[in-house]
Amino acid sequence: MDTKIMNEIGSISINEEVIAMIAGAAANEAYGIVGMAAQTTKNGITSILRIENLSKGVKVSLENDEIIIDLYVIIQFGTKISVVAKNTIDKVKYNVETQTGLKVSKVNLNIEGIKVQS
Repeated sequence: MDTKIMNEIGSISINEEVIAMIAGAAANEAYGIVGMAAQTTKNGITSILRIENLSKGVKVSLENDEIIIDLYVIIQFGTKISVVAKNTIDKVKYNVETQTGLKVSKVNLNIEGIKVQS
């Protein structure tokens, strides 16, 4: 699915995968986030995705010309979840809106696990 932006010169198509990569990279840089997680499997096992697979931890959907982003993350043990969530959501929303020019209506953060750093 591509998202189109129309202007007086023509149109710009942005692939959903590009939006997912921007969101995944922004989330991965946020304080307290250890990494992106693949959406939970039936057996409940979650793994941290490598940098080249960040978009697999992100689901992007379009509703009324606005983007809804679902993030699946693993957070660092000992961090305050509410602070990590707010910072991550703000960072992802800002980065996607600034880099694409599209409006993000929601960013849903799904915490798939907690990792103890050694």
